Amino acid sequence: MENIIGKLRSLDTYPKINEDFYSRTLSGGLITLASSIFMLLLFISELRLYLHAVTETKLVVDTSRGETLHINFDVTFPALPCSILSLDAMDISGEQHLDVKHDIIKKRIDAHGNVIETRQDGIGSPKIEKPLQRHGGRLEHNETYCGSCYGAEGSDDDCCNSCEDVREAYRKKGWAMSNPDLIDQCKREGFLQRIKDEEGEGCNIYGFLEVNKVAGNFHFAPGKSFQQSNVHVHDLLAFQKDSFNISHKISRLAFGDYFPGVVNPLDGVQWTQETPSGMYQYFLKSILQVVPTVYTDVSGHTIQSNQFSVTEHFRSAEAGRLQSLPGVFFFYDLSPIKVTFTEEHVSFLHFLTNVCAIVGGVFTVAGILDTFIYHGQKAIKKKMEIGKFS
Repeated sequence: MENIIGKLRSLDTYPKINEDFYSRTLSGGLITLASSIFMLLLFISELRLYLHAVTETKLVVDTSRGETLHINFDVTFPALPCSILSLDAMDISGEQHLDVKHDIIKKRIDAHGNVIETRQDGIGSPKIEKPLQRHGGRLEHNETYCGSCYGAEGSDDDCCNSCEDVREAYRKKGWAMSNPDLIDQCKREGFLQRIKDEEGEGCNIYGFLEVNKVAGNFHFAPGKSFQQSNVHVHDLLAFQKDSFNISHKISRLAFGDYFPGVVNPLDGVQWTQETPSGMYQYFLKSILQVVPTVYTDVSGHTIQSNQFSVTEHFRSAEAGRLQSLPGVFFFYDLSPIKVTFTEEHVSFLHFLTNVCAIVGGVFTVAGILDTFIYHGQKAIKKKMEIGKFS
């Protein structure tokens, strides 16, 4: 047994020195104090990293197919009334969403930004006595109302009972409504009067779009949109205006759900257009490069979202150039690269390894520094004693 103990004692790489041989110095005490404080600070820093999750970033090829893109927006137009503002979306696959009204809320605002009214899209149709029937006579008590679509009926059974129905029928035919006062439904509902009543008002429009995950665009513009000879146009004649002020403020524009650390570069962006004179129209385009992003937190919950970068371009055009539709356009393209963020906790063994490295490294460096100072002081003191120090 004693032989085994003796062999184990011979393996001791930390031989002990009798305290009688210790030589304690002032410099050694200062170095010990400084190194202890330094080790404590490094330990606290390492402990904070261990207690908080770290985010690992990776770039991978996006191989997803058949998914949709969720676009959240909140945009304010201080000089465009809600009754004339419309939203369209289209993509390179040929799918179009014209005059989008679902999942959209509009707020009428005054010149000071105060909310006048909040409503779903659409002007509405008040009930008026004895409207004009499709056959030309007035509605009698024993009849069912069926308004004329003024030549835009898709079939003999179609009825247009409101101004909005007539405008929608015209849109499907690719026709523009030049004078709403000639349409009985619009005249009864006071379509032009309603637009005049909202003169000087603005509109806050917010909600979301669900579109195909392919390149495309969406835009806010005055007038109801329709296709004419495979060209996307807006019916602006009905509003009887020469120009439109498209000043706007983007409170929020996001492609997907929020995740920690996301930065949407267009949030809070404001653009003001000077009041046009004569027959000027304006066109604003933002080209968005959308990067698919997946964020996974420490609990394993995954958020499918997107990030984007943007460049802006403004163009003014003389009236009469039909391709220069006044409005705010957002053209977006999708990156083939997907970014993945993964939250992870540092393992305890990794934390322990770093703590040992901190203690051992600081202790070793402090020992070397103490030895250098101690022997330097002895050498200087010995030279001073023999009078050779100068």
